[in-house]
Amino acid sequence: MKSTALKLFALGCITLLNACSMAQMTVRMSMPMIEGGMTAMNRESDLTLAYVAMPANIELMEGMLVNDPGNSQLRAIAAQAYYGLAFGFVEDEDKPRAARFYYRGFLHGKRALLESGLTEKDFNGPLDAFEKALEDLDKNDLPALFWTASNWAKWIDLNRDKAASLIQMPKVVMLMQRAYDLDENFFMAGPHLFFAVYYGSRAPMLGGNYQLSQQHFDKARAFNQNKLLMVDLLQAQYLDRQQFNQADFHRRLENIINAPDDLYPDQTLVNMIAKQKARQLLNKEDEWF
Repeated sequence: MKSTALKLFALGCITLLNACSMAQMTVRMSMPMIEGGMTAMNRESDLTLAYVAMPANIELMEGMLVNDPGNSQLRAIAAQAYYGLAFGFVEDEDKPRAARFYYRGFLHGKRALLESGLTEKDFNGPLDAFEKALEDLDKNDLPALFWTASNWAKWIDLNRDKAASLIQMPKVVMLMQRAYDLDENFFMAGPHLFFAVYYGSRAPMLGGNYQLSQQHFDKARAFNQNKLLMVDLLQAQYLDRQQFNQADFHRRLENIINAPDDLYPDQTLVNMIAKQKARQLLNKEDEWF
């Protein structure tokens, strides 16, 4: 009787393990569908449809990660999705909620980097040790590096009144610098855009560098063949505004609004978001200049 009970217990454990393995396998077999969904979302021209679809897609990914928590690729995609939702649709209306989404994205990206060898000690330790640890990451870690830094930076930006947040920025810069070193043109020259904003949004006495910012904007613009409207949007919002260059600010935003909707088919959603934000920024022109 005891032997039979042990056999049944063992069989139950094996069945449970197989179920876990099957769930994980199902998630990994579904990754092409997730990637295809992201591609389709990037091509979407209707902002309302995209906004309605994004939360459901994110919840799907969260559910998949319950079954496959160590899936670094899916973690990085989830980090990207949270960034897109917060930046494209939430931040202009509800900054505290956007900050929460950015932080969720940061945690997903961070988890992916932990799976690649970074440790909590690296994240919480001294800057030189963190920078050294990043050297072991390679191109396979690019998505996690980029989206962790992007979400972290935005979360810090929305918590500028808290000193504990601001002191984290050097590590964000190190993450993005590693991404830049691995591939400066990753995600539509995203590292260039990051540093363009980083150097262009502050006065020189506070670490800004307008010339370096302009160089990064120009490289991002050239890589995207002048088709990514977000480049001009960010230059108007940060560099032109910081330099009190109202003429360029106004010209860039008008050009964005008047650009064809199909200018960059594979990044239609990003361009439509840029158009919407350009209209919002123009409404602030008299307040800012």
